[in-house]
Amino acid sequence: MPQRVRVPLRVVVGYYPDAALPVYVKVAALSRRESGCEAGVAYLASLLGLSRSTVERALTELMRPAPDDDVAEVTSYRRTLPGGRGTTAVRRVRVVGRSEHGAWVPTRAAEALSPRQLRAYAALSYATATGHHMSLTDLGRVLRHRSGRKAGEPLEPRSVRRILRDLEDLGWISVDRRAGYRGRHLYTVHDEPLHIPLTADTDEGSGGDLGEGSLAYKEDHQTDSPDDLQPASPIRRRREQVVARAAVENAVENPPLPAAFRRPYTGPQLSLAPRIWRVLEPVKPLLAGLSPYVVRELAREIGRQLDAGTDGERLRARLEFRFACTETIHSPAGWLLGAAFKPPRPRPSGCGLVDCDGGVMRFTGAPCKACAELPATGAHPPHRPPADLLGRPG
Repeated sequence: MPQRVRVPLRVVVGYYPDAALPVYVKVAALSRRESGCEAGVAYLASLLGLSRSTVERALTELMRPAPDDDVAEVTSYRRTLPGGRGTTAVRRVRVVGRSEHGAWVPTRAAEALSPRQLRAYAALSYATATGHHMSLTDLGRVLRHRSGRKAGEPLEPRSVRRILRDLEDLGWISVDRRAGYRGRHLYTVHDEPLHIPLTADTDEGSGGDLGEGSLAYKEDHQTDSPDDLQPASPIRRRREQVVARAAVENAVENPPLPAAFRRPYTGPQLSLAPRIWRVLEPVKPLLAGLSPYVVRELAREIGRQLDAGTDGERLRARLEFRFACTETIHSPAGWLLGAAFKPPRPRPSGCGLVDCDGGVMRFTGAPCKACAELPATGAHPPHRPPADLLGRPG
């Protein structure tokens, strides 16, 4: 029979923080010795898997009189040896009468469960002992928020359901769904987790292959005796992280559907407006191998320039002239999106003609007659013809 501790109901449903419950259970178990609980804070923290500061705060809350009934659950008596050297304090829990409501909690649960899971376990233990069918809302009032902006408010049913699912997966409770009063769940609380015991591969013990004995050369001490186990070091070391050096094959979460299950595209195909086709007619041989994305980007650029006021015939003539002056086109998509439809760089021009680029007509290479008629003060600086007029790649 596992060791159990009777926890007052005021500790389970009272104002105490979640960490106070496992600390109370462990102190109550160790205080059954005639000398009382002589375990230090570091030892209690190592047993419960909590930090020293959390255990110290929980002990302070338990030793402090409660604000509702002015009752303290734990008393502490500090000792000093005759030589003046101090030792750990002796702690004892308050004697709980038979008429006071309480829940029986195994000491092993305090070490195996988290503080909030232990509170839910204790509440279910009391409910099953008294025959009360608890709902998620009732458990939410017990497992209410203990800190933060929502301090004192009930826990959401979704969070309560997750805690109960964890307790069921760990084997500490069993749930009969919709089998209770008005469709509520029925809970069965276990003193030990329900797991299949691990057995060795042979009949010679866990270490049959290595000398017919256990693999451990030294047995573990009992965790309920502070005299048999050395206190844990107050220095907490960071756990070494193991990093995979080789390639790891991760499972695909959402694998693509096979080709047989893919629904073919039956929508309308890509089509261009007639004004776009008139501009692209000189480079029709380059459009055969282009992807729909490139064709769509070309159509957007042409439409943007046409909407900005550029004449379609001028845009077509510019594209035809650049295509004729370019000797080799390695990437039709890059050439069309880059050099072919790149608008001319703005240069100082006093004539105001769109085709004039520094006094030189773009498509013919002839001097601009309008710029020649300008006075000397408006003359253009010396300017070389653009690269496309020289027959170089654009």
